[in-house]
Parts: sequence; C-alpha cells; structure tokens
Amino acid sequence: MQWTVVPLLILVPIGYVIISAEQSRDSGEEKQQQAAATTLTHLWPTKLQRRIYQVTIPSGSRPVAYLETNDWAASSFYVQFRTNQIGLDVFLSQYGKTRSALRDGVVTVSPKQARTVRWSFGQDRTWAGLKLKQHGDKPDHNITVDFSNSDHPVVYVVSTINFR
Repeated sequence: MQWTVVPLLILVPIGYVIISAEQSRDSGEEKQQQAAATTLTHLWPTKLQRRIYQVTIPSGSRPVAYLETNDWAASSFYVQFRTNQIGLDVFLSQYGKTRSALRDGVVTVSPKQARTVRWSFGQDRTWAGLKLKQHGDKPDHNITVDFSNSDHPVVYVVSTINFR
C-alpha cells in the first residue's frame, strides 16, 4: 500500500505543475501573437475587448473579424461582421440609434483607418455611416454599413479611445 500511495503523492502534483506550466506558456504566446497582429483576425474578439471598446456584436453574426492597435495617443479596435436586419437594429440600439441615424452614401471610416485593415469602400456598393463622439474616456465610434445585400448587411466599426 505504501508503495502505491507515496508515488501518487509525488507524481500527481508534479503532473499538475507540468500541465499548468504548459498551459500558461501557450497562453502567453497566443497573447503575444494577437498583440503583434497587423491584419484582421477572423475570430470573435474577447468579451473584455468588446466591453472596453463598447462594441456589441449581435449573436448569429458571421463571419466576424477584428484587429486591435495601440500607440501612445490612442487605441483603436476594428471590427467587421455580417449580420441580418434584426442584428443591425440590435447593434445600433446599443448606441441609442436606429437605422434612420445612418447617413446614406457616407463612409465614416477614414482612408487611413481603412488602410490599416485593408478595407476597401468602393463606389460600387451601397454605403451608410454614422459617427459617434463620446465625452471623457469613452470610445468614439465610426460605423459604416454595406447594404449591397440588404438582407445581410456588413458592418464595419472603428472604436477609438484617445489618451489626450
């Protein structure tokens, strides 16, 4: 009995430490890869990112892609997703807006922002946009919607927190 219990008391904690260390190491590498990203990541952003930048993506939206950039003056969060009409209404309602607040033919994502994530806002599409400026430490939002497929619009959001 002693020959069974003693090795288990030693091997189980060692196994736990090895597994924990490997998971911790993998977690750091994944975070480092995300921080070094220069193009859109085709996954859902974390809940923390969505909360910090105040971007709620309607459930059922897909595909979803994002990129977070940071510098001394500002942090920007770029999000792109395809949704349906109800999802668009839910998305806009988080800002206290409706579809009527979108200005037809307006792209609110700046050319510099679009270049950052390689978005193209050509004239062959049906665009509508909205800019939301917020006071204090809350993020500003540039929202542009592609209504070329009116049943499934594509939403482009740039949420920016300025540190100045």
